[in-house]
Amino acid sequence: MAKFSDKIKGLFSRKTLSMTSNETTEWSIRISMGGLLGGLLAFVAVVFALIMLLVAYTPVLDIFPGYRTAAERTHDELVQNIMRIDSLERSMTLMQQYSDNVAMVMVGRTPAVRSQINDTVKLDKTLVPPSQIDSVLRAQMEGDGEYSLLLNAAPRQRDGELFEAPVDGGSIVRHFSHKDNYLGIGVRVAPNSSVVSVGEGSVVDVFSAEAGYTTIVIQHYNGFVSIYHNLVQPLVSRGQAVRSGQVLGYNAMPKVGDEENPLFEMELWSDGKAVDPEIYMVF
Repeated sequence: MAKFSDKIKGLFSRKTLSMTSNETTEWSIRISMGGLLGGLLAFVAVVFALIMLLVAYTPVLDIFPGYRTAAERTHDELVQNIMRIDSLERSMTLMQQYSDNVAMVMVGRTPAVRSQINDTVKLDKTLVPPSQIDSVLRAQMEGDGEYSLLLNAAPRQRDGELFEAPVDGGSIVRHFSHKDNYLGIGVRVAPNSSVVSVGEGSVVDVFSAEAGYTTIVIQHYNGFVSIYHNLVQPLVSRGQAVRSGQVLGYNAMPKVGDEENPLFEMELWSDGKAVDPEIYMVF
């Protein structure tokens, strides 16, 4: 134990370091081995602290190759944030447009059709010159032949296969007319007759209209929307899935002195436009 303490004391015992020049000028300093090690450690600590301060508060790392500068990182974050904002803006625009279209359908107006044209992309048609085969195909598709787009796009009577009639045993007393701004049909049926869904779909809205009657709006899976007016005792609710032929409610009783008006009215919309229900169903 005494030897160890002697070594510790020897470590801190000062020794004289002297240097002599040719002119016999002598320079000396008294220092211990422990003091020398402590000085080296203090110097290393000060250098480490200075390096950390430079890294934290100065762009010194930007001078090293392969290290991304603060400006580049900020630019990348800005681009990502702009993309997120643009995506959110598009989603909000689509949601607002859908809500506005549903509201316009409720009041009997024609909703706006969303344009599918992307104005941020410009196509240069000169890159794909038309060929002879392409010209023949265009003539077949744009003409009035078997493969005509106009023929396939026109609404066709399908003998009630596309939709079924919403009521049984009724007679149409008012027909679809763009000229008279009557975008549906009026059907006279017996009071309290069942009104059924013309096809499978989901209930978009159920609300009370004038005179306490109920209007039901159904979105079908094939892109059609059917609207049923002048109902009482609705049997479905908003968001409910319905099947074809499911009872939605009952038609209202006629008002006193107003027996000539139709007891039941409905509308059919496709791609944001009102269409004649008589084309797609048989009454």
